[in-house]
Amino acid sequence: MAVLDRFRLDGQTAIVTGGNRGIGRAIAQALAEAGADVVVANRSEESGRVAAEEIADSTDAETLAVPVDVADESSVEAMVEATLDEFGGVDVLVNNAGIVVHEGIEDMTLAEWNSVVQTNLTGVFLCSKYAGAPMVAGDGGAIVSVSSMSAFVANYPQRQVAYNASKGGVESFTRQLASEWAEHDVRVNTVAPGYIRTDNTDQADAIDPDIDEVWKSEMLMDDIAPPEDVAPTVVYLASDAARYVTGASVVVDGGYTVR
Repeated sequence: MAVLDRFRLDGQTAIVTGGNRGIGRAIAQALAEAGADVVVANRSEESGRVAAEEIADSTDAETLAVPVDVADESSVEAMVEATLDEFGGVDVLVNNAGIVVHEGIEDMTLAEWNSVVQTNLTGVFLCSKYAGAPMVAGDGGAIVSVSSMSAFVANYPQRQVAYNASKGGVESFTRQLASEWAEHDVRVNTVAPGYIRTDNTDQADAIDPDIDEVWKSEMLMDDIAPPEDVAPTVVYLASDAARYVTGASVVVDGGYTVR
């Protein structure tokens, strides 16, 4: 097989949570361009439908929009059932849905903490449990969770302990699940982006308009990258090009964590 053919996902079905915008939208587009049929799963039914239609129109992929709250077990179970009804299986799961609260711990409420942890970590557990079940029962598959460089470093100057704790949990969860599901030919990995131009970075910009310059001063590459710079790594981890990669984290951060 030619090397580029190993990146193809023809005949596979991929679920992307938070696939309607930002990093998730770029990932859903990239997976479709690589040949996968794509389920765009997110809270907003309308924006998910629009994203799914745009992806279908620009590729040869079949797409499906499914509303989901990744922190709600019945909602996640219904998302997977809708995927199985439409496509007959699940080959790739991308756990991308996530939120951040920029608040110091001294002012953070328990509700804010719970909201971040339930979306970013419990959501990864629930989606992996239900979307991974047909992989375990079938011919295997690939789970790629969008973690963050924040799992490995302390961010500055913003305050976001809940976010960092949740992403650290995603990394540990991934390594353990990779160990448990290797016997079922299910590979489990993470991609850990740095500062990517999304709604989350825009929130921080709104608090401190100079924050971009602070971030870039700590990076090797003087750039806040677009979501499209993360998506190819996810395609790699989802594909046979990464058939010997599991329990790994690929950091895509412009060199921030080097310093």
